Amino acid sequence: MTMNLQISCINKTPRNDPHLRISYVGGFNHDGSRWKLPENDAIAGIERGEYAFYVSQQGHIVHVVVATHNGHKYLKTVNDYIQPDNLLSLPECPP
Repeated sequence: MTMNLQISCINKTPRNDPHLRISYVGGFNHDGSRWKLPENDAIAGIERGEYAFYVSQQGHIVHVVVATHNGHKYLKTVNDYIQPDNLLSLPECPP
């Protein structure tokens, strides 16, 4: 069964390439506790069908997908086209 999780925060790495900037994604469980995954684990979970991620942008649900740039997989939202701006605009996850 696929877990449908909202991403509400990210952690970034100090890189200029937007396709390599996200290191962790995170959010809240139904009980209010926090969850946080390395980007590679989130990508693998999507590819295995374990996770489906989304973000809420201006009251709309926007699905998160796996994309590839120069052989590197990364997360982006479906309406971002080329730049993963919806994810990069989220606040930083707490440590």
